[in-house]
Amino acid sequence: MASKAQKNASFNIVVVGQNGRLQYEAALFAASLRAKSPDFEGRLFVAEPQPGDLWTKDPRIGNPDVTALLKQLDAEILPFESRHFGEAYPQGNKIELLREMPKGEPFVFFDTDTLITGEVSDVPFDFDRPSASLKAEGTWPEPPLYGPQYTGIWKSLYDKFGIEFESSLDLSQPDEYWRRYLYFNAGFFYYRCPYEFGAQLERYATEIRKDPPDALASQTLTPWLDQIVLPLVIHELGGGRDALPAGYLDGSISTHYRLMPLMYARENDLAVETLEEVTAPNKIKKVLKQYDPFKRMIYQGRGHKARALFDRDNLPRREQVIRNTLRRNGYWLR
Repeated sequence: MASKAQKNASFNIVVVGQNGRLQYEAALFAASLRAKSPDFEGRLFVAEPQPGDLWTKDPRIGNPDVTALLKQLDAEILPFESRHFGEAYPQGNKIELLREMPKGEPFVFFDTDTLITGEVSDVPFDFDRPSASLKAEGTWPEPPLYGPQYTGIWKSLYDKFGIEFESSLDLSQPDEYWRRYLYFNAGFFYYRCPYEFGAQLERYATEIRKDPPDALASQTLTPWLDQIVLPLVIHELGGGRDALPAGYLDGSISTHYRLMPLMYARENDLAVETLEEVTAPNKIKKVLKQYDPFKRMIYQGRGHKARALFDRDNLPRREQVIRNTLRRNGYWLR
């Protein structure tokens, strides 16, 4: 009974909001959450990095219309200090914001470029077993020709922090194939306590950046550092790739679209229909159209013209091919 209660517990949601593209994406996220998930009872936080030594410009939300809309949508602005990453590695925002979230309360982090398309309260989270998005490509590591290979690189990281390695492997996948090793997209992740989860992410990320294992000598840490440390923390805390049933997030409940041209190019009809439904109300439209890619793709119809270039049942395997097609036809806006 305790396990079932945990799965159905109230939880908080957090996304990052800052000046530029992310402020408009945060407003779109909030609008979609309120429109499509009326049963969500937790708090919605929009985490906002504060000015400091690690930012050359003020990173806070710069458009007062966005701030006003977020408040109308019952989103709470959550200020946080950038102690380690900031402008040099903005992906680190998702790590540093966690220390300001309510301790001991289950949370779900979403990348801001996510659209909610269904009832998030229906997702069967087990907050005792963390997990993250499996909508990933084998972006890291890139093993050099003469080694070390995947096993040597990943095991060196687990060994660095004294984490057991073998049970993290998916033995149904071939040896030295990237899917055999625990690897996530950081587009969403969750756990029972943001402070505990964030402290581990922060420790591992800063220590790897400062003193990487020798096996990483040929590897690039930027922009992958958040996704390098994520599997270490998830595995150590008892989670894994099978902790969340498939089909909910990155499925019927959420869409990680990343950029609006990619939304129209490759996402399913539910996502596009939801996008256009939740952006139609005038109070939403008058804010979102201030961001040029949203104005052109959603409100001026260029999104559907871009969509007509692709067969969703036969998309190119590599995202770069999709991007190049959009760029070649004048629809690459960001």
